[in-house]
Amino acid sequence: MPKIKKLLVANRGEIALRIMRSAREMGIKTVAVYSEADRLSPHVKYADEAVCLGPPPSNQSYLLGEKIIQTCKDLAVDAIHPGYGFLSENADFARKVSDAGIIFVGPSPESIEVMGSKLAAKQAVSKYDIPMVPGMEKAITDIAFAKEKAAEIGYPILIKASAGGGGKGMRIVESEVDFEEQMQRAVSEAESAFGDGAVFIEKFITSPRHIEIQILGDQQGNTVYLFERECSIQRRHQKVIEEAPSAVVTPELREAMGNAAVGVAKACNYYGAGTVEFIVDEKLNFYFLEMNTRLQVEHPVTEMITGKDLVKEQIRVAEGQSLDFKQEDLKIQGHSVEVRVYAEDPRNNFLPDIGKLSTYVRPQGPGIRVDDGFEEGMDIPIYYDPMISKLITYAETRQEAIDRMIRAIDEYKITGIQTTLGFCKFALGHEAFKSGQFDTKFVERYFKPELLDDGLSEEEEQLMVALAVEFFQKDTAVSVKENIQPEITTKGNWRSRLK
Repeated sequence: MPKIKKLLVANRGEIALRIMRSAREMGIKTVAVYSEADRLSPHVKYADEAVCLGPPPSNQSYLLGEKIIQTCKDLAVDAIHPGYGFLSENADFARKVSDAGIIFVGPSPESIEVMGSKLAAKQAVSKYDIPMVPGMEKAITDIAFAKEKAAEIGYPILIKASAGGGGKGMRIVESEVDFEEQMQRAVSEAESAFGDGAVFIEKFITSPRHIEIQILGDQQGNTVYLFERECSIQRRHQKVIEEAPSAVVTPELREAMGNAAVGVAKACNYYGAGTVEFIVDEKLNFYFLEMNTRLQVEHPVTEMITGKDLVKEQIRVAEGQSLDFKQEDLKIQGHSVEVRVYAEDPRNNFLPDIGKLSTYVRPQGPGIRVDDGFEEGMDIPIYYDPMISKLITYAETRQEAIDRMIRAIDEYKITGIQTTLGFCKFALGHEAFKSGQFDTKFVERYFKPELLDDGLSEEEEQLMVALAVEFFQKDTAVSVKENIQPEITTKGNWRSRLK
């Protein structure tokens, strides 16, 4: 297969920019696509060429697969990288890309198809002796039979959409009395979100950890795992804080989970970068959850502890190259933590808080990485996921990585909107997180909005800092400057202290 010379990134924001940077290092030209809402976005400016797809709504822009393929033909593009979200796990799109003679930087359409259905995935991996959560292996068609099966499994049970993700089409049922009502809601939500009302049931693990394994395979059949990521700090079944490695995974468990993940990949002849997700109970028993057939949002923490650029590896595999390393060559080096910085208000049930980035100053210094797609003065569009950036730290030990993250959060200056930074700092400082003894119920168990209140809102705190700086910079304040030293505390409050 020929070398890729020009790559179109069928995505937006931070992931588009992150992919383009690796492509540029490889000497590959890049093409950005964008909606009218993203006309001034950094990824559009960074690319060698850029094409507007249409109005802001994603179904009129980023989801227009045919238009994206035609753009590739018009600009003599060799390959498409879909990033995550949008068309990244759309088997039909991947097939059309390949049929058009364009390289799809990702797995085969067949792999996407199998793993895109939770039921098909369960059936595919059943031959590989991979631990599975007790439950049904077929879509529910008979409610009475499903109710009998639920009683056999034992409540609480989980109703899940086969085509689901992100917590949609998912219902926890505590008792038989609620079964039919929750079933109807799950089917309705699945039809609305995915156009597919197929649901199944499985045992609900009451206090699970969410741990995933990064895998990488080439088209010659070589597959390796790049260790685990701990993703248990979540709200609305979506991750907010991730780290690698996990604080509770032993070398023996890591090897067992890694080998299971490789088995999942082999079950669908997988190549490229992918993630096999597991739930882990309080006794550290692990069960296959699903496979994501794309690059994950949280891939940077794996890159930090392995030294591997996963985007470059994806591109090489798409070109037909073999992996140039084996499992025994991979080692965990240090520790990495990532927090997702969302335009959300943790004080108001994490609801999106759309607005303008009046102030936007990134943290800097050793071991700090910021993957973002915004600049100061830009608006956060209402049409897409409200993530502003991913803040990643790296250090030799877990505690050092946490301490560095807390320092970085304190230095990250954002005004104009509420963000999840305050919640992330709270979580990182909580004893449950520091000890590693936490699960997906962290928010429910430990977080209350008032814990973030210290008398001032985030925007008011930043305004106080700005006023303090302005006051102490005035030329006329010579006597004050000589006798009073300003102090800015970690919470953003300020006071004057006499020398």
